[in-house]
Amino acid sequence: MTKNRLTVKKAAKLMGASEQFVRLGLQQGIFPWGYAVKTSTQYTYFISTAKFAEFIGISIEEVSDS
Repeated sequence: MTKNRLTVKKAAKLMGASEQFVRLGLQQGIFPWGYAVKTSTQYTYFISTAKFAEFIGISIEEVSDS
């Protein structure tokens, strides 16, 4: 994870959801804090740390510390 980018695994943990739930939500464009890009055979995911933290109501520091 970089400062501006959150992993699917960490986002799922902070949400109390499965990684698959997060992946599918990103693929379907449901979440306003990230997106999925499909290459020929797989997806790449981007989750904005700042937008994710704001959406779930915690500080960026709390995201970084967990």
